[in-house]
Amino acid sequence: MWKRGPLRGLRRRRVLGVVSGTLLAVALGGVLYGVGHGHRAVLPVAGVARGGSSRSGSGSDAVLPGAVAPGRSTPGAGAPGAVASSGGAPAAGPAALARSTPLVLAIPSVGLQAPLLGLGMDGRGAAELPPFSLPRTAGWLRDSASPGEAGTAVVVGHVDTTTGPAVFWNLAAVRAGAEVDVTRLDGRTAVFTVDRVHAYPRAQFPAAQVYGPSQGAQLRVVTCGGTFDRSRREYSGNVVLFAHLSGVR
Repeated sequence: MWKRGPLRGLRRRRVLGVVSGTLLAVALGGVLYGVGHGHRAVLPVAGVARGGSSRSGSGSDAVLPGAVAPGRSTPGAGAPGAVASSGGAPAAGPAALARSTPLVLAIPSVGLQAPLLGLGMDGRGAAELPPFSLPRTAGWLRDSASPGEAGTAVVVGHVDTTTGPAVFWNLAAVRAGAEVDVTRLDGRTAVFTVDRVHAYPRAQFPAAQVYGPSQGAQLRVVTCGGTFDRSRREYSGNVVLFAHLSGVR
């Protein structure tokens, strides 16, 4: 029986700044290991930021593994048969919401609806993952903004498991302009509009754009993509959905 592969070390690092002595960003240097058909799949995690748009320190993105300058377009190969979509700059959206735990993420255009599990860090400083026993469950990184809150909210999930397709198996099929709904514990639904969906080789993963701070309320959804290396039992890249808050219900 296949067993879960080891997690690479995911350690907290101070990267993005401090306000009133409180750490704004928790960088989880390294990767998250997911799974697909009895193999491991890599989800880079770095620079998770709850809010703000300024960066402290040297201003270099080098502190974030695989980072590129925000706004830079990085081409890459996606999952077989998938074509990444792109959209224009996000329009001004509604006022950001207060922090509230997200419960369900839905992308109606591809028939996706998934419960959300809060993900934190274990006692060794390693990032948690959605359990393989719940392949249709996605995970929200609690050290990121909550969806609808000012800042960057980050959701991760498996593309497949030993039993078949998982929650984000068709994430690459989502098009720019599609709606993403996140139901929250406070009874409100944060409505996002997709700006783009892009596939990145692992070495070109734009950590600053995915995990860094942002203006307004932003959402990132990350899963595995690219080709599958049977010898290493992992995917070669990632698929990332970028979206901005466009409404509240």
